[in-house]
Amino acid sequence: MTESTRGEPLIVMEGVEKSFGDFRALHAIDLTVHSGEVVVVIGPSGSGKSTLCRCINRLETIDAGRITIDGRQLPEEGRALARLRAEVGMVFQAFNLFAHKTALENVTLGPTKVRGIPRNAAEHRGRELLDRVGVGAKAGSYPAELSGGQQQRVAIARALAMDPKVILFDEPTSALDPEYIAEVLDVMAELARDGMTMVVVTHEMGFARRAADRVVFMADGGILEEGAPADFFDSPRTQRARDFLARVLPH
Repeated sequence: MTESTRGEPLIVMEGVEKSFGDFRALHAIDLTVHSGEVVVVIGPSGSGKSTLCRCINRLETIDAGRITIDGRQLPEEGRALARLRAEVGMVFQAFNLFAHKTALENVTLGPTKVRGIPRNAAEHRGRELLDRVGVGAKAGSYPAELSGGQQQRVAIARALAMDPKVILFDEPTSALDPEYIAEVLDVMAELARDGMTMVVVTHEMGFARRAADRVVFMADGGILEEGAPADFFDSPRTQRARDFLARVLPH
């Protein structure tokens, strides 16, 4: 995605600060994500990547600064916050599926309860989405009957079912066995090709290189550099980024 093909700013973070006690998790974060853009956030453990993701849909409250989504400031609480969260999908490291509900029930719960979509319509759409992520045959299965990769693909379908403006992925493959990582990344790459706005926190450098429009490198709670994947991976500007890539990229 070039400057000329970018959509309108969808997520804007300005001067965002977040601390947990004496630990400063985010410091002076300025970040804009445009409609249709795939931004991959990478960096060492403890750099603030997941906190950044969780602040965008107010799972964590910020201490200072400002976050707007599609031109609207994040609501404090109540129905306005619920409506905003409906527009900002999130896929977690630990799947977070309801164990007592089938894959299809997990996918249709949000549309029926939050958006008020009739059950028949929600189930029809849910089956389409389960097919799209490759687990249509598992619609009647419970999470315990699914592999980790299948559970995460159901979680992606659940996020898509809300018809969100953006999906946040917080380490979506880090809890998976190696053989299931590729199937989840393939679904995410397809979403990227289809133009879904995505913010992805991940350790998967191959995905960052092939699917991102922009790579954001974080360390010590701040953004040290950002740029196109080819520029970042081939010629990082900061020593911290060079050291990080030396540790995580195959030699």
